Amino acid sequence: MAKVTLVLSAGEIKKAAEIIKAGGTVAFPTETVYGLGANALDGEAVTKIFRAKRRPADNPLIAHISSREMLNMVARDIPALAFKLMDDFWPGALTIVLKRQDGVPDITTGGLDTVAVRMPANDIALALITEAGVPIAAPSANISGMPSPTKAEHVIRDMDGRIDAVIVGEDCNVGVESTVIDLTVTPPALLRPGGLSLEDIIETIGEVNVKEESVKSPGMRYTHYSPKTRLILVEGERKSVLVEINRIIHEYRKQGQKAGVIASRESASDIECDAKYILGSIDDLKEVASRLFSGLRFLDEAGVDVGIVEGVFPEIKEGRAIMNRLRKAAGERIKCQQVKSCGKEQ
Repeated sequence: MAKVTLVLSAGEIKKAAEIIKAGGTVAFPTETVYGLGANALDGEAVTKIFRAKRRPADNPLIAHISSREMLNMVARDIPALAFKLMDDFWPGALTIVLKRQDGVPDITTGGLDTVAVRMPANDIALALITEAGVPIAAPSANISGMPSPTKAEHVIRDMDGRIDAVIVGEDCNVGVESTVIDLTVTPPALLRPGGLSLEDIIETIGEVNVKEESVKSPGMRYTHYSPKTRLILVEGERKSVLVEINRIIHEYRKQGQKAGVIASRESASDIECDAKYILGSIDDLKEVASRLFSGLRFLDEAGVDVGIVEGVFPEIKEGRAIMNRLRKAAGERIKCQQVKSCGKEQ
């Protein structure tokens, strides 16, 4: 018999917490993306997350907490820099990698001697964790490799019949996953750009080594964020990128195929295609980040043969995370230096 996924309201936190305490799985909103949660200290429960997502079991998860006291359940030997970051950015879109506490199962940490911890800035998430009384391990609530969910409807579409429950809340306002910083090394290392900017972190703790793609970071081992539709990312100076995007559209249309485009507000009117999604202004990276994953999902909903993304967002603040996610999602990348000078990335 297929699993029945309960759809719960924000007023049914106690019911959701009982599912967590009983070893079940619950999807819930955070400010970044929807998470798929289970008791982080129960290895059997955490295994259900991997099974539901079809996620490789060597990929570490983030333990979500609702209080400083709960931090001691998952981490030990916590350095002073961690408390400086917590003071400035928790609750918020920052995950801190610390030394793992005894009792945290290998399945939660991907077999590492470190643990990734975050306190989300979302009332539903915090209430669920508090009511459950345990740290909740939670990656994004989607099939592994697909765009992360920022709306309850995304979760239901991906996970209905695969998890025990989903709590319906508001859309995720940050829209990309948390930034991951490793404090078990000196200097601290940025493992994943995300909803909190590197610039803000440096202002608080000083020197940070940029070391993306680390296995210590949740969600960095394997292909991520990709729609089912073939995705081409065109990067570079905006005018040359526009020329290349329109050229690609023309080539596909000559073959009787439909092309969809994800573009900035500044460029959208200069692109003629079969389906178009406007991310937002190049000057408003917060808006672009909040709409990014919905844009990737839009391509599948539009039924186009190819999706083309305008990769012109400056790699500062939220732009670093935006371009990171686009590069991971794209099956093909084209780099444009100037008009009529574009080439595939090797």
